[in-house]
Amino acid sequence: MDLLGTTSTVAVSCYALLSTVYKSLQAFYATRENAPSLSRNLTHPAPALPSVDVIVPCFNEEPHTLAACLSSIAAQDYAGKLRVYVIDDGSANRALLEPVHRIFASDPRFSFILLDKNVGKRKAQITAIRRSSGELVLNVDSDTMIAADVVTKLSLKMKFPKIGAAMGQLIASNRSDTWLTRLIDMEYWLACNEERAAQARFGAVMCCCGPCAMYRRSALLLLLNQYESQFFRGKLSDFGEDRHLTILMLKAGFRTEYVPDAIAATVVPDRLGPYLRQQLRWARSTFRDTFLGLRLLRELDGYLTLDVIGQNIGPLLLALSSLTALAQFAVTATMPWWTVVTIASMTMVRCGVAAFRARQLRFIGFSLHTPINIVLLLPVKAYALCTLSNSDWLSRKVTSVPSGDEKQAVIQSRASDKELQEVSS
Repeated sequence: MDLLGTTSTVAVSCYALLSTVYKSLQAFYATRENAPSLSRNLTHPAPALPSVDVIVPCFNEEPHTLAACLSSIAAQDYAGKLRVYVIDDGSANRALLEPVHRIFASDPRFSFILLDKNVGKRKAQITAIRRSSGELVLNVDSDTMIAADVVTKLSLKMKFPKIGAAMGQLIASNRSDTWLTRLIDMEYWLACNEERAAQARFGAVMCCCGPCAMYRRSALLLLLNQYESQFFRGKLSDFGEDRHLTILMLKAGFRTEYVPDAIAATVVPDRLGPYLRQQLRWARSTFRDTFLGLRLLRELDGYLTLDVIGQNIGPLLLALSSLTALAQFAVTATMPWWTVVTIASMTMVRCGVAAFRARQLRFIGFSLHTPINIVLLLPVKAYALCTLSNSDWLSRKVTSVPSGDEKQAVIQSRASDKELQEVSS
């Protein structure tokens, strides 16, 4: 039984050492200024801003959610040419979405593409990309609202020719709904303002998240065939399109960036079931593209190697220490205090640092994420690793969507826009 205690102690000690080094460097690089922002250096915008195509794939979306998304795009304060392509990927509730389509079809900037059958988000995006012609392409999820200056801020960042992709900061539009949405909103803040911000210090954000990411068309055209025909173990892969496209951009020699003041609010799961299914899909995507991204590491800064180790080896050490500690308690009825105290201490330090950096005491409550991670998320990641060949989206099945008239959809979309502006300010 001493073996269990020793294994748990060694594993949690290695986890603590790795996490301390990794998180300290991450916080250091995340708080340092990345590339200078053009918006700070220019009193007036450039006379000729690039043309931007906004791509919005939609599948079985709720009418008021889609209306809120399109309303936020229509309200963009962008001086350049803007076109919006909304592509309905064979939605079963298309009859309920038609009133929303009619509202925005009156705007000459909007085009609607209606597919006869569901082909998947990636192919839907590619269909719209091939029909459009703007210099920049902004992918926006149909459940996401973007602040009025997002297109401007992302396009200004994309003025640098070596940048192939850039993402904005994600927040949860429904963060006040449940304890879980509040937790996910804090998780998003940490993922954006620690992980992505540190990666952006080296021009290598490893995943420009799907809800709001801009790409250079010339780079996209070089990679579109590879992007469309991603296979894993002989099966066509559809999910994880954002991470895969980002890795392809990096492999092609382009920089990928993070723009923290380009705010996008997206709907997050408010129940554990959908949340865990989402995490399973993301974990499979992360494992698949981590293998692909390993070849990049020798060309990137050493911190990015530590980042990959911290995100993949760290959870394994945490899982090993937790399992052996639980086994020790079950067999000997003795509490593995070193493991418990170490994990608890690291949790409170991380939450305290986040609360200090964000200037928000609510991040102390993120300590709840640790037991959820150990009890639920680590088993989900283990299952994902064992089922990497499964490409089921596990979400967006045909659901009954509450109907509503055109006026109600517009009222709700405008109210959501106002909430987004309040949150982003």
